Amino acid sequence: MNTKIYGFIILFFLFTTSSMGQQLRPREYGIRIGIMQPGQLNGITDVKGVSVGHLTKIEGETIRTGVTAIIPHSGNLYQEKVPAAVFVGNGFGKLAGSTQVEELGNLESPIILTNTLSVAEGIKGIIEYTLNIPGNEQVQSVNAIVGETNDGFLNDIRGQHITKEDVLSAIKNATNQGVEEGNIGAGTGTVCFGFKGGIGTASRKLPESLGGYTVGVLVQSNFGGVLQIDGVPIGFELNQYSFKNQLESVDGSCMIVVATDAPINERNLKRMAQRAMMGLAKTGGIASNGSGDYVIAFSTYGSNRIRHQENPLVLETPQLLRNDDMSPLFLATIEATEEAIINSLFTAQDMVGKENRVVKSLPVDKVLEIMRKYNRMH
Repeated sequence: MNTKIYGFIILFFLFTTSSMGQQLRPREYGIRIGIMQPGQLNGITDVKGVSVGHLTKIEGETIRTGVTAIIPHSGNLYQEKVPAAVFVGNGFGKLAGSTQVEELGNLESPIILTNTLSVAEGIKGIIEYTLNIPGNEQVQSVNAIVGETNDGFLNDIRGQHITKEDVLSAIKNATNQGVEEGNIGAGTGTVCFGFKGGIGTASRKLPESLGGYTVGVLVQSNFGGVLQIDGVPIGFELNQYSFKNQLESVDGSCMIVVATDAPINERNLKRMAQRAMMGLAKTGGIASNGSGDYVIAFSTYGSNRIRHQENPLVLETPQLLRNDDMSPLFLATIEATEEAIINSLFTAQDMVGKENRVVKSLPVDKVLEIMRKYNRMH
């Protein structure tokens, strides 16, 4: 997009959200989820080498969508693949490329998140990005990983406004610094627990006695249930939850990306991915019939990268964490997923979209009152 269009987007954003700037996260209010300590940024980019980029598209009265790119390392990902695994909590959705990850246990492309009808553009963007990397001149097959949630309540999803160039821009914009959250990128038009959802991220840093490894999680929250925060029944207290009048829809989706620097392979990454769904459950999500809930997990541990053309034929045994030492990583995954989802709600802002529909953000002041009532503020 050119400068004029970006200027229009920024101006329009002023009038379609309740306030400008990044909202405070729950931890800044004294809400501490879990027992483990977060990393320095409390985000997926605490895992060394991981970067995240967004492309946000807010135009006119109906376009509320975007792209988020997660890149495991800054090198040639096709030539230096990383161990990876996928877990499907509920399969009513699209995660392009998942079968090859399941079959081979590795990831060779950035992970792109967008809306349901833009998955094809995500694939096109990844293919062009990969083919144009120096060293990939002979590449003839790319397994593009693209996940989605349906933002059609606020966004003119049938208009298919995401382009291949938008995907490439999100990849180009990727940074290893703090990740913007809320109404950004693939979370621009999403709805979660009846409130404005979005992108959220969090991390956990294990103590040195447990290996000192980091687990980072990023979510695209767009699902329903009965909201809980740190065990407190927020949705019930606010009288806003699915099925209270037997009419509301609980359907939606959640994409969860788990990254770690621990030396583990696809088998234990799959086990970590399974635990991410436990983090979603702790927020009150129920993985309803119409909810596409997917987890993709990968490890950035350097010496365990899979070279595309390996020599010799027999690979050296990679360094792997013992099964007995996985439990701290399981807990870290659960906590970081739970907090990432709650962060996506706290940082999101009111949004007006298609057909003048309004989705209000989580009423933080009321939530804080309820948390104090339950003695959950620190």
